[in-house]
Amino acid sequence: MTVTRLLLSTAALLPLAAPRAALAQAGELLADDQAIIVTAPQYAEGRTRSATKTDTPLNDVPQSVAVVTRDLIDDQALRSLADVVRIVPGVTIGQGEGHRDQITIRGNNTTADFFVDGVRDDVQYFRSFYNVERVEVLKGPNAMIFGRGGGGGVVNRVSKTPNPARGFNALAVSADSHGAVFAEGDANAPLTDAATLRINAFYEHLENHRDIFDGDRFGINPTLRIGLDPATDIVLSYEYADDERVVDRGIPSQAGRPVAGFRDSFFGVEGVNVSDFRAHVAKLTTRHDFSDAVSITNKLSYADYDKAYQNAFLATSVQTNGTVGVEAYRDPTQRRNLFSQTDFTWRVSTGSLAHVILIGNELGDQSTRNARINGFFDSGVPTTSSGRRTFVAFADPIAIPPISFRAGAGNRDVKTDADVLALYAQDQISLGAHIDVIAGIRYDRFRLAVADRLTGQRFARTDDLWSPRLGFVWKPVEAASLYASYSRSYLPQSGDQFLSLDPSLAALEPERFENYELGIKWDVLAALNVTAALYQLDRDNTRAAGPTPGTTVLTGAQRSKGIELGLNGEVMPGWRVSAGYALQDAEIRRTTTAAPAGRQVPQVPRHQLTLWNHVEVTPALGFGLGLYHQSRSFASISNAVVLPAYTRIDAAVYYKLSDHFELQANVENLTDETYFPTAHNDNNISTGGPIAGRLTLRARF
Repeated sequence: MTVTRLLLSTAALLPLAAPRAALAQAGELLADDQAIIVTAPQYAEGRTRSATKTDTPLNDVPQSVAVVTRDLIDDQALRSLADVVRIVPGVTIGQGEGHRDQITIRGNNTTADFFVDGVRDDVQYFRSFYNVERVEVLKGPNAMIFGRGGGGGVVNRVSKTPNPARGFNALAVSADSHGAVFAEGDANAPLTDAATLRINAFYEHLENHRDIFDGDRFGINPTLRIGLDPATDIVLSYEYADDERVVDRGIPSQAGRPVAGFRDSFFGVEGVNVSDFRAHVAKLTTRHDFSDAVSITNKLSYADYDKAYQNAFLATSVQTNGTVGVEAYRDPTQRRNLFSQTDFTWRVSTGSLAHVILIGNELGDQSTRNARINGFFDSGVPTTSSGRRTFVAFADPIAIPPISFRAGAGNRDVKTDADVLALYAQDQISLGAHIDVIAGIRYDRFRLAVADRLTGQRFARTDDLWSPRLGFVWKPVEAASLYASYSRSYLPQSGDQFLSLDPSLAALEPERFENYELGIKWDVLAALNVTAALYQLDRDNTRAAGPTPGTTVLTGAQRSKGIELGLNGEVMPGWRVSAGYALQDAEIRRTTTAAPAGRQVPQVPRHQLTLWNHVEVTPALGFGLGLYHQSRSFASISNAVVLPAYTRIDAAVYYKLSDHFELQANVENLTDETYFPTAHNDNNISTGGPIAGRLTLRARF
């Protein structure tokens, strides 16, 4: 442990920092974007728009929705999507090959089920939270609201918006014991009675416990809100994001477990393992209220993504002769997304029934150019696969021979165009004070065309997808609800990044996801809620090898089932808690191309437990303490390599220096546990970091 790391880790155990003042919360807007209130720091959220596209109390939503608030993000110094979803029961992080966000929700892995304010954000990259008010994880199939995919659930980031009530400026800077630094700013300025400008920006230098790894990323997001009249406003937003980093794919396995003794070792090539990502995202949201009962909202979004990464990585376990196989490739991607969503909402009563009727449509166009350029080893070392794999001595540092990236067997160069036309309708019906029914259906016409630029072949498929949703909510008392729900979603056979389509796949129906769920939601106190959900999620139409060699058929099936428990909010004045537990099982029920029936779905631990406490000892001094535990899981569908169970303990201290300045210190992995949080496959396994400290200074004026 370095001297710097030791000092920072020790500092986090001293009274150096402040109870999290609600820097971004004070003076923020309510969910209906109308009323202005001042709020205290909070871990519980009472309402959502994302689950129904209407302003709805969470207790009236017949679905499991986990909300990670801004205060909880700041209290734990969460810097990545992996950090955020780790504290959500039923969700596990994926390695993403060291260059993207990847998660598993209720046993279903995804690289694309990510949204911002309900609009698809599906390119592969690492997301940030400098301009985010909260993160919502909506579990189970969500096609009725979000469209295709989302079989296990979706992650939706809710953006910060301009606040016309008052101007403010907020700043946070931090550094950790690995050498990483972070700074973010948030400036809100009413320009006129009708216009307000808010600018969020951040910069982060990346460092961690891994040798070689580093990177830099930054982003800026100006947002202008214009109130044309009391019934009409528009929000204009532009974001630029830039991320350059080392691609780190972890360590290999040996004898069915992560190889021991190489926690910090980098098994790539410095200068070769790199990722470069840039994004330009422009959004226009227009809202008009025809009356108190009728409104219309349109969201228009254009996004231009440019991503390229390349890497050398370990492709085998450590062999009995002490060698390991190495492969390499380069993967550039360009994507253009254009989406338009229009929602018409009507609140009306018919006799004793109260309705919130939603009618909407979505138009989308996604154009993608992607290539896979293989790496070859031409230095005369022994190779296999026509020079694409070489075996070298497993050592630290590892000696990988020179790599030549060029066209060859297994290359990919495709241009894809995905077009969607969607229509949907939903009715939220209140049958008196105690019973609600929500029923909706969505129709998607999804057309995918793929041009293979290597072979000159073109393939296309059009799917007509019907995605229903039905839920019942019984509220025995105002503060509690019991619900039952059913929902369905689809995923075309080209996958969540729609990069592959051939004659066999083009003939296959989409994968289907069906979710049955029972749950309870209870506001035990005004700011403390308890949730419980019991679910069964079936995935059908997964691919399997056909009886004729070279063909594919739809015979595979997967089932996930489990229980999820949550507790979030303020137990008593000055004591906030966020806790969750998941008991889950996900297995292959009918043989697929990837695995026979009976195999366990990878990276789905049977038990997950997360807990965070924030206690204010005095108005100026507070402490945080929490843990995360997950039982063992498998690294891949082979079920050949085990990721051992682990428990990580984190802590924090907070101190208010003055009315404008606060200091906090966080310690990660307080007991210096050795653990392996995730993997991409059996031989790309991520290692957890040692004990580390982070100091953060916050200011608000």
